[in-house]
Amino acid sequence: MGREALIATSSATAIAVSEYLDEAGDIALPDDATLTKYLNRNAATFGDTPAYRFLDYTHDRDGVAITLSWTELGARVRAVAGRLQQVTTPGDRVAVLAPQGLDYVVGFFAAIEAGTIAVPLFAPEMAGHIERLEAVVTDAQPTVILTTTPAAEEVRKIQRALKPVERARVIAVDAVPDSVGATFTPHAAHTDEIAYLQYTSGSTRTPAGVEISHRAVCTNVLQMVIAGGLDHDVRSVSWLPLYHDMGLMMVMIPALCGGQITLMSPLAFVRRPYRWIRQLANESVYGRTFAAAPNFAFDLAAERGLPPQGESLDLSNVAGLLNGSEPVTLGAIERFTKAFAPYGFPATAIKPSYGMAEATLSVATIAIDAAPSAIYLDRDELAQNRALLVDPTADCAVPQVSCGQAIINQWAVIADATDGAELADGQIGEIWLHGDNIGSGYWGREQETEVVFKNKLQTRLDHSHADGAPHNALWLRTGDLGVYVDDELYITGRSKDLIILDGRNHYPQDIEATVSAASPAVRSGYVTAFSVRADELPDAAPGDNGEKLIVIAERAAGASRDAQAGVASAVRAAVSRFHALPIADVLLVAAGTIPRTTSGKLARGAARERYLAGEFQRRVVL
Repeated sequence: MGREALIATSSATAIAVSEYLDEAGDIALPDDATLTKYLNRNAATFGDTPAYRFLDYTHDRDGVAITLSWTELGARVRAVAGRLQQVTTPGDRVAVLAPQGLDYVVGFFAAIEAGTIAVPLFAPEMAGHIERLEAVVTDAQPTVILTTTPAAEEVRKIQRALKPVERARVIAVDAVPDSVGATFTPHAAHTDEIAYLQYTSGSTRTPAGVEISHRAVCTNVLQMVIAGGLDHDVRSVSWLPLYHDMGLMMVMIPALCGGQITLMSPLAFVRRPYRWIRQLANESVYGRTFAAAPNFAFDLAAERGLPPQGESLDLSNVAGLLNGSEPVTLGAIERFTKAFAPYGFPATAIKPSYGMAEATLSVATIAIDAAPSAIYLDRDELAQNRALLVDPTADCAVPQVSCGQAIINQWAVIADATDGAELADGQIGEIWLHGDNIGSGYWGREQETEVVFKNKLQTRLDHSHADGAPHNALWLRTGDLGVYVDDELYITGRSKDLIILDGRNHYPQDIEATVSAASPAVRSGYVTAFSVRADELPDAAPGDNGEKLIVIAERAAGASRDAQAGVASAVRAAVSRFHALPIADVLLVAAGTIPRTTSGKLARGAARERYLAGEFQRRVVL
């Protein structure tokens, strides 16, 4: 589908985005475009109509709705921004460490409105992530931490772990009266000013704060609206964490475009996935509804999110569900679509997508009218960085889900990481990106910014995926591996996660999928595979310093606790058959043992560290 067709898909969308496009149909933001400008315009335009709604399931199984109108949102943001201006100067960092809810939304927008740099983080109630939170706070060095009255004491505990000079003032958003808004002075932000720092999830390295400008976030919202053919008044439902790039961008869409969004906590969704499904149906009564979720959520909802017996449900007006943030599997998509097809869910609604914090969020997705699809590649050829199509039934077949094409005014090329040359379709290489939605760098990390964000594409092909991008453009090295096949982008893995054994490349997610299917005692999707040096193992043979494969799998619900030996044998046989690899160690551990990032991705690096420290061996299921 061409650019003109994308823009014209919805007349309401065309009206909404036309002021941001030039005569050629490219995104051309006004010189004074800022996130806060559009937020304030919407507050003035939509007045008492609902803007943000939060469903609180803490004390009520059916949820208690708390709503902020656009007028109320504007008043609350000005009040908190006015309070921030009393104790900060423009450019200071303001961290948001609040539970999921409307106070989080107010605090985030208030930090930007005050002229400071917002740092969306998570409340210290998240078990297992306190060290990461302390590291990020130390890195960002906020002057103020915004939280809520109930969470303030836990935030102060974090503060006590820091040096006195690093401690920030703590302000409870809910304790600031609206009257403080009278002291607020509008900040004259410019388009390329940093609006917020989006900290990476830390799945392969220490989290870093991506500098997201007003230009980047406004551009990416427009790119997503155009790519999704969304209406100006689109409604959304999101349980995604507000500190995560995908969850935060769901909040940005109404901020720039109007409409409204219903929020709930991630825990509310995980405990009862039907809550999300029910709200999608409720909101779609009023018009086309849009949402996003990582891949695991589709499997979880298909398994546990069906409506109770006799309850009606109409999902025919769900316009799109982005599936991203972690490797997308066709199985999860098919299970979700099959489960909810009887309720009118469209076969084209799920949109496999590719994105990352360094690009604000969205990079590529499938066309509006396209259904999810996959190709099957030869495993041995993949090990040699080549994409050879094979029959889906072949033993060597590895499924790869299409992420479609780069969104409007986003360029994505496959490059040779060693010399910066663009690679031809069918060749696997590193994905490089260019566009106004790309962050300007990592906060306080000049050298890493230079290496990651400021690359030159040394050569282009005759029919280049860089066509239209300036020849002197700077390119972001994503660290992700991908390939173009028939002009569609496929993500094959992360370069830092590659397992290299005997000179051959192996993708961990491929091995993990094999392990998940090897035994019903394995909890599907909760497997991690990584390599360690032989001399790091306690029973290493003298002089052996080669790489060894380690597999850790969580036990499925209902599986016998004495399944360890049988599972290990099944896993070894499956990995030997499909990958021709020996496994040095297989562990079956309790559910919830394998570490994940704050966004839910497998943290293979952390798993490797814990394994070498002997922590998994102490939690093996026997």
